[in-house]
Amino acid sequence: MPRFSVHNVKTPARLMAGIAHRIRDMQRLPYVVVTNPHINEVYDLYYTAFDTFRKVKEIKTTEDNDRFCKTIRSMLKAHLPVIPKLAMGILECNGLMDASELDKFMNTILRSRISRRVIAEQHLALTDTFNASWFSPGAKLSESEFIGEVFLKCVAKDVVERVAHTVRDILQHAYGSDVMLPEVRIDGHLDANFPYILSHLEYIIGELLRNSVQAVAERYHHDRNKKIPPGTKPPPIQVTICESSQHVIIRISDQGGGIHREVLPYLWSFSKGPASQQILANLGKVPKMAATMQELQVADEQQHHNPITTASSSRHNPGKNPNPNPGTTSSGMPAVGSESIEFDGQPPSAQAPGGDPNSSLASLASRPPNLRLGMGLPLSRVYAEYWAGSLALHSLEGYGVDAFLQISKLGNKNEQLTTRASMDAV
Repeated sequence: MPRFSVHNVKTPARLMAGIAHRIRDMQRLPYVVVTNPHINEVYDLYYTAFDTFRKVKEIKTTEDNDRFCKTIRSMLKAHLPVIPKLAMGILECNGLMDASELDKFMNTILRSRISRRVIAEQHLALTDTFNASWFSPGAKLSESEFIGEVFLKCVAKDVVERVAHTVRDILQHAYGSDVMLPEVRIDGHLDANFPYILSHLEYIIGELLRNSVQAVAERYHHDRNKKIPPGTKPPPIQVTICESSQHVIIRISDQGGGIHREVLPYLWSFSKGPASQQILANLGKVPKMAATMQELQVADEQQHHNPITTASSSRHNPGKNPNPNPGTTSSGMPAVGSESIEFDGQPPSAQAPGGDPNSSLASLASRPPNLRLGMGLPLSRVYAEYWAGSLALHSLEGYGVDAFLQISKLGNKNEQLTTRASMDAV
């Protein structure tokens, strides 16, 4: 039998070590928190995964690796409910534990989860490449190719254009063809490129653009009935790309009215906020964060009698849910039905080679626009920081928001390898 030659044969031990650390963290939580049904379910999933990887034998042949890949796929699928379960558990435990400690726990477990999924998905992607008929060991890769999940040449302009098109399609489908959506204009260093995991970048930019396009469209629709002349287009979303030797910075600017001062202190929190109860109810409609929109459990009857009305509340009316007109959002825009929304049959993260429609990012990026989950921004920042980048927002209440995404050029000699290495180790 041929010996398996891919370098990451230590993947089982690395996955098992990370899971063990997270089990320890959950065991250190107060008893009243760890016995929360949602957190307890996550604990059981982690314990089962640890026990499964503990029994994996050393990978010596391609047959051993194929069996291990089958185990990885099974575990990835089994862990799809982890993010919504954790989020619901954290919200329900608000008041039982200090909010800052809950957020710290959530950020730690999410960073570790990103690390493990990157390791697992990279192992699967490299195995698929190794087994492909076109694979030739030692062949030189072009810049347009992938190494596993890593796209060697992410062109920032292309990614923004693709994601903007998808976001506009989702919102146009949701609001109807008669609702005018803002353009997304791009300027700056249009040739800026860098290696990155494409699905992560698409998710972060997708969340930022969704927020901006929704805010502008809803504000414009609301103001149009008062003072804006008919036929006037809403102000565009301006995306500026700036490249330096070490980083690429993407600024997304909108005129959507800014973030309400009551929401601003909780912008990066998983555990608190004026709309916590509505977010908790919405999370119950997303049993898994992956695959496609079919997994959203929003029945037509429930949508008709109890429409989700928080589409504009996160910026303008935090904690409130006034909606005199069933079938519309609180800003008067049409509410979304329970139908699936897909593009070319796949979510954004599956549109590139190596993209996985079963990833944790897929359903987050393609959920209905009025299903607010309260984790888009904090989760985006976790992803950005994992890759030695950053995410910051500056809000001018009454005018708009500027979002700044800083991306580290992976492989640069100044890359903060120690930061991510410490994440991988926990």
